[in-house]
Amino acid sequence: MEALLLKLDKLIELHKQGKLGGEIMPEDANPKLDGTSSENLLYFTLPMALNYQRNSYKLWQSALSTWNDATTKDIFYPQKVLLMSNEELREKLVKHKVALQPNKQPTIWRTLCETIVNDFDDDLRNLFTQNNSNIANIKLFINANKKKFPYLSGSKILNYWLYVVTNYTGLKLTNKNAITIAPDTHVLQASVKLGIITEHELDKSNIRDITSERWENILKGTKYSPIDLHTPFWLWSRNGFVVEI
Repeated sequence: MEALLLKLDKLIELHKQGKLGGEIMPEDANPKLDGTSSENLLYFTLPMALNYQRNSYKLWQSALSTWNDATTKDIFYPQKVLLMSNEELREKLVKHKVALQPNKQPTIWRTLCETIVNDFDDDLRNLFTQNNSNIANIKLFINANKKKFPYLSGSKILNYWLYVVTNYTGLKLTNKNAITIAPDTHVLQASVKLGIITEHELDKSNIRDITSERWENILKGTKYSPIDLHTPFWLWSRNGFVVEI
């Protein structure tokens, strides 16, 4: 355990020094809005629900292109989305490839917009205030209302979305330890490299849950929250583990 924590110390220090192959993350492609604004939260929320089985860098570049295009920017405003026909929404989501699945993904986008308008008075910040800005409470609420948060309520995306919210918005959230590590491919490979899971276990259907639980247990009582490891792991793996720890 002590040896592992020393490796984590080194990895996080290397990340701070920019030695893990780069500091640019997918979500850095954003319009640099006021961090506490409703628009900023919407920007980092709606595309996140489409962030599965695809290149994250391309998704967020597509989101930024869509925001910067006057003919498509209105898809980031839920009330405006609800006034669009299905065809209009589809065309705008597909134009810069925010949506890659032209039937399924516009439905996901519209459902989230309906939830934001109908349940939160067209201001997603109300989701956080209604749950005392406590991450554990927010997760419980979303998990209890999964149909209203398609794909965003999935374990991997939900935890990563909350991580992004804490890093790219000005919202002050409490109980950061409730964000479990978001076990995407790179986090899984880093976990293998560190001996937390085995190559053989990668074939298990619930390997993401297994990985999250193991990291949660390992880091309990330490100075690290599980989600603190996400970016260092992601960069370390993405660049082929060229830096030894």
